[in-house]
Amino acid sequence: MMSYTRWSTVALLGALTLACLTQACAKKEASDVKKQAYGKMPDGAEVDLYTLTNANGMQAGIITYGGTVVSLTAPDRNGKYADVVLGMDDLAGYMKATAFFGALIGRYGNRIGHAQFTLDGNTYKTPDNDNGNTLHGGPAGFDKHVWTVVPGSNSPDGPTLELTYVSKDGEAGFPGTLTAKVFYTLTSKNELKIDYTATTDKPTVVNLTNHSYFNLAGAGEGDVLGHEVTIFADRYTPVDATLIPTGELRPVAGTPFDFTKSTAIGARIEANDEQIKFGKGYDHNWVLNKGPAFVTKAAEVYEPKSGRVMEVWTTEPALQFYTANFLDGTLQGKGKTFIRRGALCMETQHYPDSPNHPSFPTTELKPGATYHTTTLYRFSAK
Repeated sequence: MMSYTRWSTVALLGALTLACLTQACAKKEASDVKKQAYGKMPDGAEVDLYTLTNANGMQAGIITYGGTVVSLTAPDRNGKYADVVLGMDDLAGYMKATAFFGALIGRYGNRIGHAQFTLDGNTYKTPDNDNGNTLHGGPAGFDKHVWTVVPGSNSPDGPTLELTYVSKDGEAGFPGTLTAKVFYTLTSKNELKIDYTATTDKPTVVNLTNHSYFNLAGAGEGDVLGHEVTIFADRYTPVDATLIPTGELRPVAGTPFDFTKSTAIGARIEANDEQIKFGKGYDHNWVLNKGPAFVTKAAEVYEPKSGRVMEVWTTEPALQFYTANFLDGTLQGKGKTFIRRGALCMETQHYPDSPNHPSFPTTELKPGATYHTTTLYRFSAK
């Protein structure tokens, strides 16, 4: 795995957000980070909620359980803020839910085929929790552990929360003790910026991401089929019936996967296409046109009724676009029922099942090297 240079956005002094063109300006708060108790684990470990507030009044709520983004507000075209991520009501809800709402995902985000991989001649077995494959590190991945807060973190870009988790050698079958650090920063440009770093004491594989479910109309406010999406990718990785990449990099042109021009999610999500049927909608990996090693605009989402826009920028080479096809109305939170296709995920990443595809960009991390990626979600309105 190559080491990435950390990229920092620079706050533009004097810039006015749309919120400051409305009455929201009168309620402008100084940027800060506030802590409060959120609950306790069965073993008594405390879980805390940290609320980051930027100078524009935008807020992000993050709990130490799974490094989970439990809330994220963004302004509409009238400057009205709304929470745009799905989430549960309390710690018990997050512990019980299997949808990975807002969580940090590791040690390997997305899928590993047949729940095993070979590295340096050794075969490693990982948990089977998804049709014979390993999904998001298994049933007890990084999303199911309490992360440690590193005090005193700050950034010129805005309020920052630094979290760390040490994954022991052999945890979930992965080799090497991996020390992961994640920095959440809520910038003055209304960006949630996420910096991921990791080091290891043995050769291993790593692929970290965040699994927030976005609905730009507001959490739980209907489906996202009217959201208009652009993905800056000319190819994607087709999958088999268990959603493991075949190894092919297929052009999106002429297929339901062509989002090179802004297109409503619902326009082709029911197309008579084998790949759509395998994913029950969109649940695929797009190969970004540029990257890695520098921050690239990967995607843009526009919600016409509210005017909210979300841009995704990343150093990662790929993006998993998922349309919440497996939500079924059984999960509830924030006073809402979370329906099928009631949100979208844009998980920046390396390709799924990369350890089993030598032709894919490597996810191997060696001792002495540093894994480092940056992703930011930038919000505006029009």
